Amino acid sequence: MAKMQKKMPKKSAAKAKKATPKKATKPALKVKSKNMTAKHKIVAKKPVVKTVAKAAVKAIAKPVAPKVVAAKPVVAPKPVYKVGVHVVYPTHGVGRIVAEETQMIGDVELRMLVIAFEKDKMTLRVPVHRATAAGLRPVSTNDRMKKVFITLKSRARTSRGMWSRRAQEYEAKINSGNIIAIAEVVRDLHQNVDLSERSYSERMIYESALSRLVGELAAAEGTDHKTATDKLMKLLRAKVAAAAAAAVKEAA
Repeated sequence: MAKMQKKMPKKSAAKAKKATPKKATKPALKVKSKNMTAKHKIVAKKPVVKTVAKAAVKAIAKPVAPKVVAAKPVVAPKPVYKVGVHVVYPTHGVGRIVAEETQMIGDVELRMLVIAFEKDKMTLRVPVHRATAAGLRPVSTNDRMKKVFITLKSRARTSRGMWSRRAQEYEAKINSGNIIAIAEVVRDLHQNVDLSERSYSERMIYESALSRLVGELAAAEGTDHKTATDKLMKLLRAKVAAAAAAAVKEAA
């Protein structure tokens, strides 16, 4: 009995050990290197994705404006005027450069273009540096003359206002030196060319515009005034005949 009493406490102690739950222990952090310090551990815990996302948001919030490079304006080359070349002066029409001379005006030496207008029997001297500003220009090219023919074939503009005001507009177009504007005057006034009630001033303006147009066409195509006149009148008469035929067809 005494032996049995001595063994019993051992079993109860063993049972007591089994009954007491073991304390939960925190799993140790896995460290790749034994030499990694606490500072290294903190850096390793920072998420890299958030840093990249913040940088992307800043880039979107502050867009970089593209640089706009202003285009350089195209400057047309100044025309070169030579002796023997035909030119157009706004208030006198087509002339020919017959010479280039130097004149002293005070203490200033100026180069002058001497332009002869055979029809008006006059000579004009224009400073070279002021030629373009004064409205002097070369004779129209063939492409430009094609636009003149298109203008002459187009429908005439009819105006019911006072003749005095219309006469001023026509004279301004003629003296502008613009070949298209001069063609518009011929187109608008040619429709009444054969009317007996046509006023003297209207006839004079028409003939002045037609003379300017003939002179530039002859210079552009290298022909004489008669050939250029016949070409323009043929075009204008064909237009009038076509208009008359269309009117008869509509009336029928």
